[in-house]
Amino acid sequence: MGKGLLGALALMLVFEGLLPFFNPRAWREVFERALRMSDGQIRFIGLASMLLGLALLAFWH
Repeated sequence: MGKGLLGALALMLVFEGLLPFFNPRAWREVFERALRMSDGQIRFIGLASMLLGLALLAFWH
């Protein structure tokens, strides 16, 4: 389990680094938009992301 979790974390960091590496201007714009969002909107995005991740894990297994 530990190796799988570490691998998943490493893969997440690779994907998270793609946008700022290839298009830093768009990455900055994403954060500027996020700063203008309400707490409720950010929570909804977080919830949707977690549910999508859980669905992908369920599909994968």
